[in-house]
Amino acid sequence: MKRNPITSFLKESFGELKKVVWPKRSEVIKKTLIVIISMIVIAALIGALDYGLSAGIEVLINLK
Repeated sequence: MKRNPITSFLKESFGELKKVVWPKRSEVIKKTLIVIISMIVIAALIGALDYGLSAGIEVLINLK
């Protein structure tokens, strides 16, 4: 008798999830903080670059 493909997929999926080595809570928190801090630093750099370029273009426009 042929098994339902959806049932087969779900059973295989749960079997694979049991093999996963999940990270520890402290590791997840540490890596999340690294990502958040990196995003803040990159956003600050892009913001400063944008402000500097905008100011430079404003100066060039007002040279007339």
